[in-house]
This record gives sequence, C-alpha cells and structure tokens, in this order.
Amino acid sequence: MSRLWLGLAWLLLGAAGTPGRYPHLEGDVRWRRLFSSTHFFLRVDPGGRVQGTRWRHGRDSVVEIRSVRVGTVVLKAVHTGFYVAMNRRGRLYGSRIYTVDCRFRERIEENGYNTYASRRWRHQGRPMFLALDGSGTPRRGGKTRRHHLSTHFLPVLVS
Repeated sequence: MSRLWLGLAWLLLGAAGTPGRYPHLEGDVRWRRLFSSTHFFLRVDPGGRVQGTRWRHGRDSVVEIRSVRVGTVVLKAVHTGFYVAMNRRGRLYGSRIYTVDCRFRERIEENGYNTYASRRWRHQGRPMFLALDGSGTPRRGGKTRRHHLSTHFLPVLVS
C-alpha cells in the first residue's frame, strides 16, 4: 500500500515537469521565418548581427527552431550558422557556439503569435524578450514585456 502512495506522490509532485517525461516534444526541429508584428522578419547576418528585414525571401532570415526541452527552444540561422543569443544586458547577438545564452522560452500567446523569453537572464525579476522595434532593430530585453507587440512573432513556413 505504501508503494502505491509513493508512486502517486512521485507522479503528482515531480514527474510531470522532469525532462524526458515528454520525449515527443523534445528534439523537434522546424525551419521557419519569424515574422514580427512590427512587419519585419528576424535575420542574423553573416557578421552575427541580429536585426529585422522586410525582404521575405532572404536566405539569412530562415531560422531553425529546435526544442531542447518542453517549452524551451534554440534559434539558429540556417544560412549563417549563428545562434540567436541574449546577453546579461538584454542585447541580442549571434553566437557561433551553442551556450546557455541561446535558450529561449517559447510561448504561444492568445493572438496566435509566439513570444521568446531568455531562459537565463532576467531584468529586475522580469523576463527579457526577443523583440524588433518599428525600424527593425532589436530592442533591449530590459525594455520589453510580454504584452508588447514588438515581442510577438509569427512562425511562417519556409516555401
């Protein structure tokens, strides 16, 4: 009888959030173009600079979205090979190597857009989001909030 209670407590207290519990959601790879609600596609240029572009068919705007855990993704530019990363100050940059700075929490918002918050860094206890402003330049993570339209991205299929 005690073994049954231990098993039930294990299920209720911790098994639902452990990695490996949902193997069908881990390791998923999608190639998309991330279209911001400010009408720019996210791109990483050959120099590693993260910015927005209005040109839909640019090779450097194709991003590989790889889920590493449930709700956690890594964004990698397919053409240039740079990972999208965020530093402690909330600045976006392209990283040649995969580090902890490259992990983002992906969340589907009520309007159908996705938001990407840094898994590692926070600003005054608040998450810092990936965002492009109205001119296509990345916003600093400390100035972003989940409800800002500049943080909303629509993953568009690559055609």
